[in-house]
Amino acid sequence: MKKIELEIVALSHSITQTHSYAVVLGEVGGLRRLPIVIGGFEAQAIAVALEKMQPSRPLTHDLMKNFMSAFNIELHEIIISDLQEGIFYSKLVCSSDNDTIEIDSRTSDALALAVRFGCPVYTYEHILDSAGIMMEDSSASKRRKSSPSAADDDDEDDTPASSGGKDDLRSLSLEDLNTLLNEVLEAEDYLRAIAIRDEINNRKKKK
Repeated sequence: MKKIELEIVALSHSITQTHSYAVVLGEVGGLRRLPIVIGGFEAQAIAVALEKMQPSRPLTHDLMKNFMSAFNIELHEIIISDLQEGIFYSKLVCSSDNDTIEIDSRTSDALALAVRFGCPVYTYEHILDSAGIMMEDSSASKRRKSSPSAADDDDEDDTPASSGGKDDLRSLSLEDLNTLLNEVLEAEDYLRAIAIRDEINNRKKKK
């Protein structure tokens, strides 16, 4: 299968859920985005590496990189290889002096290591088709890498918690859902965009 290269374009903090984040991957040379929900610890691990911060002591992913480097193990690439029931599965493609192997990994851990090693991130067409979001040209230029530690929790109650709920989305027409999707993408609320995308995909499957 042909691999599609991705890059991290944003870390998004949920407006309505304090400890929820999404890492947003963008198709290199394209307009599709792949948002993936991750936890706060994983978001922080990615943000630290993106911002090239130097913690006083090694974080878990720094330790893993140091361990691999000490034994001449190189991380060549990561592949987001599967999507089952909303869960992304990834592989680390590593090599030593004698062998090249693929290691199963949580996607958030794989991305945290990819940033540290500076290696490429790939996925497949069928994953982007089922879980990706198409951006418009006007918003594709708005690439922003933001640290989750900079998110202001005091802003989270500006939008009612129920506004992105499944019941509300089910009451909207497909046209309204697509309009709402564009609005939340403009606001860079990728976690809400995931819920809307899933509802749109469910409608399409039922046709």
